[in-house]
Amino acid sequence: MLRLKWIGFRICSSSTIFSSRALSICPDTQKSESENPVEVVSAQGLGSSRKAILNRPFVLNALTTSMVAILDGLTMGGGAGISIPGTFRVATNKTVFGAPETHIGFHPDAGASFFLSHLPGSLGEYLALTGERLNGAEMVVAGLATHFSMSTRISSIEERLGTLVTNDPSVLESALDEYSDVVIPNSNSSLRRMDTIDHCFSKETVEEIICALETEAAGQNDEWCRKTIGKLKEASPLSLKIALRSIREGRSQTFHQCLVREYRTTCHVLSKRVSGDFFEGIRARLIDKDFSPKWDPPCLEQVSREVVNQYFLPLGEDDQELELPIKKREAYI
Repeated sequence: MLRLKWIGFRICSSSTIFSSRALSICPDTQKSESENPVEVVSAQGLGSSRKAILNRPFVLNALTTSMVAILDGLTMGGGAGISIPGTFRVATNKTVFGAPETHIGFHPDAGASFFLSHLPGSLGEYLALTGERLNGAEMVVAGLATHFSMSTRISSIEERLGTLVTNDPSVLESALDEYSDVVIPNSNSSLRRMDTIDHCFSKETVEEIICALETEAAGQNDEWCRKTIGKLKEASPLSLKIALRSIREGRSQTFHQCLVREYRTTCHVLSKRVSGDFFEGIRARLIDKDFSPKWDPPCLEQVSREVVNQYFLPLGEDDQELELPIKKREAYI
């Protein structure tokens, strides 16, 4: 059994934003070869091409033992990518999950196009395009987490797991069930709007999604729809179209195929050959903090299918495709 504890910092999948303090990886059978978290989870650049991706530790890429991820804080970007593919995911009252990449001109990566695309209905499209956050209870209801427990009980869960001498998933599940609470989404939770989400976010294009939301908002004087439209209009138009296609393709691909495709998209984004939206998004939200990005293209109508296609092309001769150890892989992925 491998225990992975997420303690409330954020690791994003690009090398631009990175916190090495966020992760504690604890194999029960042996200590990590390095005590330095940076050496366990690192943002690695690809030399001459200056491309970057957050590498899941090799032990996670080739995981054949059961893994328990404790999500006791922010779970976004690479943090979600490392933990959500695990066998068991324990959310708490401190958990905050989100995929805010479209608001910085990026795209949901680190496996997000796989696990978001497998959520009920069109919830994956909704989360990927709007960047809406979910709390721990909502993660369980949506299927992103398997258990919910109060943060104050995490130490007891870790102690209980430490007493186990088996990797049998059924035994691990029974142990986690001892500390698990039944959860119900709040009355204002977006999960209570699944009928609207499925109706609107199942549309073929981003333009049609917004049009459906506008119709709902006008017909029912729906404030939730208006706020959702506002979130979409704040995001990069190019990123919205890339994210929608990515989620849709993820439904028919394996986890490995999603990672390879996402990596290609990341390399194309960082190349700036088509648009510099990612760099503009980082400037607007993290550097100057004026929250007024100048997206290029500036509107959905100027983002053609041909432009989007360029972000899904195989890498050129000067770039190396992502290769992962997939001969041994955890059953979930």
